[in-house]
Amino acid sequence: MTSVLIFGSGGQLGFELMRTPWPEGLAPVGLARDACDIADPDAVRRAFDTAVPVLAVNAAAYTAVDKAETEPDAAFRTNRDGPAVLGAVCAERGIPLIHVSTDYVFDGSVPGAYRESDPVAPLGVYGRSKLEGEAALAAALEQHVTLRTAWVFGTHGHNFVKTMLRLGAERDQMRVVADQRGCPTPAEGLAAGIAAVAGAIRTGKGRWGVYHLAGDEPVTWHEFAAAIFAALAARTGRAPALTPITSAEYPTPVRRPANSVLDCAKIGRDYGVAPPSWRLGLDRVLNELGIGR
Repeated sequence: MTSVLIFGSGGQLGFELMRTPWPEGLAPVGLARDACDIADPDAVRRAFDTAVPVLAVNAAAYTAVDKAETEPDAAFRTNRDGPAVLGAVCAERGIPLIHVSTDYVFDGSVPGAYRESDPVAPLGVYGRSKLEGEAALAAALEQHVTLRTAWVFGTHGHNFVKTMLRLGAERDQMRVVADQRGCPTPAEGLAAGIAAVAGAIRTGKGRWGVYHLAGDEPVTWHEFAAAIFAALAARTGRAPALTPITSAEYPTPVRRPANSVLDCAKIGRDYGVAPPSWRLGLDRVLNELGIGR
């Protein structure tokens, strides 16, 4: 059995990476964010010396989109400097790296689904830090797969589904933005896709570069919330009334892309990985959280 070193194993994606079924012969070894600073070359080398992996996955990230505007140094340290260090150490040792990035590298001005080759233009510090992390990794390491994803949710950590469930239990009325469109992505499905990519790399079938992997059905935040509350009502008999609003009615420190739908055809062609169903993923999350039991 050979190891896959998972950086950021304490986050919602890392949690799923540690329990997803891996291809035969591969076993995950996890390092939570507080166990290894990925921007510290010595710490990263020690992690590789201990785990002796054949492949690494970077699921560590600074993801506080609004807070990043007032903490740019922290965002860039994790999201740009971290991938640069991981790429350099992997290059030293001849180890491939799978790195997770974001739809926020786009500005949302394209009307259709974004392809990997479309122009990037992040709207805030978080998006810029992730985009510079992609570039830093590519400059340091040829054998890398960067996976851009979006709207990730799961049973572990903070996410939109859990926020809606919490607020929905407290309120009779909810207002949710209806002019931002994207692809909800179940963390479980994303982890399974990463494991499949790792298996292909391990058998010599890896292809390098940027790929998109997100949920299968584009919706607005309002439509996503409606699906969450419909499932909640079916299980509990109760859900709040939902009102659509514009982004202007819910101002945030950073403007979000109006459209961040990701075209995932490339990863299907090269790796045989299909976009996961977010509706099935939502059902699994509700089951695991014990909603309606």
